Amino acid sequence: MLRLLILPLFLLSCNPKAQNSPESGDDLQLQFSLPKKLKEVSGITLSKDKKTIWVIEDRGNKNAIYGLNDKGEVLAKVPVENAENTDWEDIISDVQGNIYIGDFGNNDNNRQDLAILKTDLKDAAQATTKVIQTTKFHYEGQTEFPPKKSNLLYDCEGFVEMDGNFYLFTKNRSKGFDGTFLVFKVPNKEGDFEAKLIGKLKLQGGYNDAAITSATINSTKDKIVLLTHKNVHVLTGFTPDNFNTANIEKISLNHNSQKEAIVFFDDKTLMIADEKGKQEGGNVYKFSLKQ
Repeated sequence: MLRLLILPLFLLSCNPKAQNSPESGDDLQLQFSLPKKLKEVSGITLSKDKKTIWVIEDRGNKNAIYGLNDKGEVLAKVPVENAENTDWEDIISDVQGNIYIGDFGNNDNNRQDLAILKTDLKDAAQATTKVIQTTKFHYEGQTEFPPKKSNLLYDCEGFVEMDGNFYLFTKNRSKGFDGTFLVFKVPNKEGDFEAKLIGKLKLQGGYNDAAITSATINSTKDKIVLLTHKNVHVLTGFTPDNFNTANIEKISLNHNSQKEAIVFFDDKTLMIADEKGKQEGGNVYKFSLKQ
């Protein structure tokens, strides 16, 4: 948060009918294309000095964190030497610059080995990194593994850290999808914990509009942005122990792709990454919040 990085901006297609390209004048702007080998980026965060963009991929990929520069060039591939990529779905940093991996992907809602991994990663010069704290958890209210298909609310792809606690935002995979998601709180400590349910809310729209794929929090800790394939959803008015009071503003990106990763670059600007598809994606974008 100490230095401002000048980011190259390039507008995408100006065809207003193109579903998978931002319209001319929209705020979603291409920053760079990801390296070809990074096809399934599932999380993105920044080093404390903002010189390095850290990304991870989800299950089936290497147990490594990749450092990129502002042009999308790979500065470092840093293996996590004492952890396996069971299903890494998000990566975040806290105000001290500590890097955490969310190993909580749970498509079938049947995992009982969910964890958040704190690493000792500090800069792109490191040859390897290791996990120095493991926060294991299980969800309050989940008693079946998996639950009934109408109650598949225990997958997670997005989390944030705030004042010594993690906040997890679940991805609804239920039959009869209605945009409902749960918010859980877990202490940022070594140990095995019950994730406390502190919110049950609903996003508007269908699956691509309202299935949460990543989350990020601003520097003043009063605004959380949830990402979906087509939108960002801005949460305000929450308290540390109650998200049921949150106000939710839906902002369309006018762009439909498999967006899986989001981070605040500054308090008015978001960076968003999508996975590489057959004819789309594999990019990092910049999006300005008009607030």
